[in-house]
Amino acid sequence: MTQRWVVPLLAVAALALVGVLGWSVVFASDPTDAPSGPGPGPRPAATAPASGSGKPEPEAGAEPPGRPVPALYLGDSLAMENQDVLARWIDATGRAKLHTAPYSGTTLCDYLADWRGKSLVPARDKAAALVRTVRPRVVILQFWGNAWGYTPCMAGATYGAADYYDRYAADARRLTREITAAARDAGLPRPKIVWASQAPDAFHPDRVRRVNDIYAAQAAATGDLYADAGRTLSPDGDRYRWTRRLPCDAYERAHPAYCTHPAPGGGTTDLHRTDDALHFCLAPTTSTPRPCPVRSPGITRFARAVTAAVDGWLKGATR
Repeated sequence: MTQRWVVPLLAVAALALVGVLGWSVVFASDPTDAPSGPGPGPRPAATAPASGSGKPEPEAGAEPPGRPVPALYLGDSLAMENQDVLARWIDATGRAKLHTAPYSGTTLCDYLADWRGKSLVPARDKAAALVRTVRPRVVILQFWGNAWGYTPCMAGATYGAADYYDRYAADARRLTREITAAARDAGLPRPKIVWASQAPDAFHPDRVRRVNDIYAAQAAATGDLYADAGRTLSPDGDRYRWTRRLPCDAYERAHPAYCTHPAPGGGTTDLHRTDDALHFCLAPTTSTPRPCPVRSPGITRFARAVTAAVDGWLKGATR
């Protein structure tokens, strides 16, 4: 079992917020299971579609692509729950085939090959190792921002402290270098790295803003992509305000099963369960991390946005 080191002061603050907001939430940046639950399970299957995930529709007028290139998806419990839906959307483009290796509770340092401390990711699934075996053209990174208390590799860094943000910026640079070096050593073109932005944080609004800024700056510095998927899970005009529901978007109105509260004029759709302010899967979390087993509009919004960024780049790269 993987121990979870929950910081007492943060837990107290979270309980106070729960009382104010009326939520029954599990306080964690990555509450995939109970606080004493097991760590990551076996490496998940890459492309099995989630139950009820819907069928992505090909882009109207799109040219038939050639052979799909490998793409790689790494991340934490949000990636764990997203992986099947994202795979289905990316695979449906015909330009890429998604391989996934998410581990709940993780962050950037867990995927570093040169990290010599305890890690939640086994050596075979470090980013550099997977670049050599999967040979991806694209690497998608989805990290909410877990800190000490959820992954030992953050080594005492807690939310809001300077060392927390310093670690994220340094580890983003290190992970980029390792991915680049692994591709070079294997004689491969350097993969395009896609940094997926995060949705609003109910407890630490400024934290996720600063983490997203780190990802955007890293992408700009190395000519990579910043996919602002988290914006699709934010209210219009208020990027970092958390909400449990949003108005149904055009896709959801055209596919009514994704508009969970239809009404004349558009309706609203659920992004979170009432007992989980972080995850977007509308099924309860379990002691064993898993892909989301039910149709969940928040996951589909995220997957559509990441797919648009990946497919848009691949269209240009393959011309």
